[in-house]
Amino acid sequence: MIDKLEFFIALANQKHFGRAAEECGVTQPTLSAAIRQLEDQLGVMLVSRGSRFQGLTPEGQRVLEWARRIVGDTRTMREEMRAARKGLAGHIRIAAIPTALAMVPKITAPFQERHPDVTFSITSRNSLQVLSLLENLEIDAGITYLENEPLGRVTSVPLYAERYHLITAAGSPLAERESVTWKEVGHLRLCLLTADMQNRRIINRHLAEAGAVVQPTLESNSMIVLFAHVQTGRWASIMPKNIADSFGFPADIHKIPITEPDAEHLVGLVATHREPFTPLVSALLHEARLLAEADKNR
Repeated sequence: MIDKLEFFIALANQKHFGRAAEECGVTQPTLSAAIRQLEDQLGVMLVSRGSRFQGLTPEGQRVLEWARRIVGDTRTMREEMRAARKGLAGHIRIAAIPTALAMVPKITAPFQERHPDVTFSITSRNSLQVLSLLENLEIDAGITYLENEPLGRVTSVPLYAERYHLITAAGSPLAERESVTWKEVGHLRLCLLTADMQNRRIINRHLAEAGAVVQPTLESNSMIVLFAHVQTGRWASIMPKNIADSFGFPADIHKIPITEPDAEHLVGLVATHREPFTPLVSALLHEARLLAEADKNR
């Protein structure tokens, strides 16, 4: 039953029998047969079928909720028993918003020092994708904004407050100022994150509140791309101070606080709320709390 539920979750996530089978490491006929057996056992149709996958039935949507809960609990049980036998080991999957990627080592490095048998995979995603991946059991934890948009049923640990700076080259407009306003920044040639990013929606809101029209001439979902274009001297950007500091700009790149308002937005670690947590997620939440406490005491 657990294997069939795993197959069903993969199918719901991939929305394609072939890709779901590949994810599960089985053939497509094996996965299709398992889904049909699950339907027979439960006595309901779970998948709308034609020549290809057409979505889940209403009963399938309800079973998906149960499947995520059952499979999540089963993984937690297996991991807890493995930790009892061998100590903490395994793999942690984390998805982080682009503006938080530079601070991830502040969690992963001390964690790995304490638990050397744990490995990590880190991916960059927007805030909505982070929550979707959590819900679908495709990641173990995420780093995202804790305010502004609904998080759903998660456990969260606040890590830091994101504050915004104008990043511009020497000799460009406003480069020699000690601070600038959101309205002034709105008149510059800007490169910003793409509109699907919550950071961009936050910036749009602050610019609009200042009466500025948001018209970037370059957009990217990569902070590195934005940094590279600022260094050409043709663009300026708006970035959180923490990520700008982490890149160690050369002297000809200026970081200027944006005021009126001096805005800040909370970023933190999130994990699907469940009791008990897996040993790995529990240890990760503990590490995040240690980091938050250390920052608070500085």
